[in-house]
Amino acid sequence: MMLAAASIAFAGQFKSKIVTTQVLTITVPDDHFIKITNFSQQGGTDRGVIEVMLQGDTESSGTANVLTATRVDLSTGNNAQNAPEISNRAIIAGPAEIRIQPIAGATLFITYRKESNEGTGGGGGGGTSPTPFPIFISPELRLIRPGCNR
Repeated sequence: MMLAAASIAFAGQFKSKIVTTQVLTITVPDDHFIKITNFSQQGGTDRGVIEVMLQGDTESSGTANVLTATRVDLSTGNNAQNAPEISNRAIIAGPAEIRIQPIAGATLFITYRKESNEGTGGGGGGGTSPTPFPIFISPELRLIRPGCNR
């Protein structure tokens, strides 16, 4: 019982990974989603990309680039930047496979969290549903209109 409680306590925690020489693959199962809160890059000339391959019916399957890395190094030369870039975020629903290819001369950094999609009711409520609150009306309860002294 304690081991089950420990695995539940750590489910949905943020993870960070560094990509330098090997492809990073993250699998998102059905009824889950992944929330990417940071995808940044230091060095390199090409831009790092998050590629998503959706798995499922023929209408929603396919591959797409969904997010490019934010450059954090203010280098000089041809790739010089005048101002820091704004970081983007993404949420990707499963079933999907996410791939990040390494970029020559670059270090890519990603922070993400996988979460279960169960119990949200489709409203994006964060997985919690409101607790019902009983309302009791007494037969002695009378409505009084504003301006009436009875």
